[in-house]
Amino acid sequence: MAEPRILTYREAVLEALFEEMRTNADVVIIGEDVGAAGGVFKQTEGLFAEFGASRVIDTPISEPGAFGMAVGAAMSGLRPVFEVMFGDFMTLVMDQLVNQAAKVRYMSNGTAKVPLVLRTTMGLGANLGPQHSQSFHAWAAHVPGLKIAIPATPADAKGLWKAAIRDDDPVLIFEDRLLYTMKGEIPAGDHVVPLGQARTVREGRDVTLVAIGRMVEFAEAAAKLLAAEGIEAEIIDPRTLVPFDTETVIASVKRTHRALVIDGAPRAYGVTGEIAATIAEEAFDWLDAPVGRLAGANTPVPFSRSLEKLARPDAETIARQVRAMLG
Repeated sequence: MAEPRILTYREAVLEALFEEMRTNADVVIIGEDVGAAGGVFKQTEGLFAEFGASRVIDTPISEPGAFGMAVGAAMSGLRPVFEVMFGDFMTLVMDQLVNQAAKVRYMSNGTAKVPLVLRTTMGLGANLGPQHSQSFHAWAAHVPGLKIAIPATPADAKGLWKAAIRDDDPVLIFEDRLLYTMKGEIPAGDHVVPLGQARTVREGRDVTLVAIGRMVEFAEAAAKLLAAEGIEAEIIDPRTLVPFDTETVIASVKRTHRALVIDGAPRAYGVTGEIAATIAEEAFDWLDAPVGRLAGANTPVPFSRSLEKLARPDAETIARQVRAMLG
């Protein structure tokens, strides 16, 4: 029996990029420092050496112009992967993303498409302060025409990346920087995770934890704490916000009769509210308690390491809220 293949999250994404670029000559990488430098976090390392400057394209520090070029390239037949390595700077491409890429298929009655992947980061915990620690996945999920993926494991990172590159609509992939060194088993072969298919991380009977991105890791740690007290938590990782696998989430809540939705971004007007409302609307008769929400603080992210830890949920805060829900 072959030994399991263990890769880091970063390595899993790189493997997906290498495989898709070798298979399809239309796949190109575009962004700042993606070429010979290998990326800000070494997340494109080795691509330039194999595919050269015509397919791994370094751009000037001008995100609006470079992303506009990527949208045009996608409409012309290429499949660009455009990198904005700090999610905070998504703000610079919002016009092209929201008013062009997201609308082209609709406004052309399906005669044009934008098969583009926008790669960016999210999450706090690296002591990078208020301008390099933001998570804008809720912004993007609000825009019809965009698909949103948030891989929480190396295997899902590879599988979702391959699905995103092959998709004919613009897909945004949000990666938590603190997951880049996470190790995990990667399935053999052409491993693809379909967009819109949630993953049951852990089965349980007492409460459903719907966790986004790195919050899956904290939810698993919380579940272990709770299990020692006789409380069995089920964990659902949506994997994609758009499309959202409502069926899997609702089926879980119908079994456990309680739900807590967890996200690291600020709570106000965030994805926890949307998911919680969906659960309340579609599983109301099965609920034994109000749907709970646990998210980041509604404040700029502090530089202070001790204060930063207070700005997002962790295993203990998740466990504490579950205990309160169970009375």
